[in-house]
Amino acid sequence: MKVVIFAGGLGTRISEESHLKPKPMIEIGGKPILWHIMNIYASHGYNEFIICCGYKGWIIKEYFKNYFVHNADMTIDLKDNKMEIHNANAEPFKITMIDTGVNTMTAGRLKRVLPYTNNEPFMLTYGDGVSDVNIKQLVEFHEAHGKVCTMTTVQPTSRFGVVKMDEDGTVLQFEEKPEDSGTWINGGFFVIQPEIKNYLTDERLDEVMWERQPMLDLASDTQIVGYRHRGFWKAMDTMRDKEELEKLWETNPIWKSW
Repeated sequence: MKVVIFAGGLGTRISEESHLKPKPMIEIGGKPILWHIMNIYASHGYNEFIICCGYKGWIIKEYFKNYFVHNADMTIDLKDNKMEIHNANAEPFKITMIDTGVNTMTAGRLKRVLPYTNNEPFMLTYGDGVSDVNIKQLVEFHEAHGKVCTMTTVQPTSRFGVVKMDEDGTVLQFEEKPEDSGTWINGGFFVIQPEIKNYLTDERLDEVMWERQPMLDLASDTQIVGYRHRGFWKAMDTMRDKEELEKLWETNPIWKSW
């Protein structure tokens, strides 16, 4: 099963770095967050990726084109123009990088890469979010219910503390960043059947977000099921998120399953 990754957006909310590179190429612990996401899947045996490139997509292409050399020791003989590789340290990834347009919305990006999924079930996620979701269990859950799409749902930690009061306003307690708000949101990490093509037929699909018309239509047809993930999940939307992920990588990289 191949893994499709959205990696073409502008990343305007983290423009401090995204004006230089695509958001998925912003580094956590010296490696692009895209690399972290790919390793999450690879640790469960999924090594084939389709990257939906867009904004500054050439940076993603050049990174992986030179990845093998950058992660190996080598001897270069300038006189004879020869290079000898020692101790190569590259993951066994097979990566297809497709230019899906700079301004294309996510539904349009998905439609443009569908031919590369070979009309087979595939996985899909965003190029800015990491999690300790068990991919094998996610796939088993998807295969068991027989619907077109499974979406991993998560309960994000609140950015703010909660004040609990009685009816007259007397403060009873403070709760720092509650983890279980009772609300489930889209956490990415989808599993999708090839029948998704029937939901990507709008002629103006390049202007449509995956999270809007296609997912709403799937819900209307009862063809999307939520996989409740109660473990770690975090999206890198802002510099604050990046800094928090950097700290976690140094102290407790919860998503590191490889």
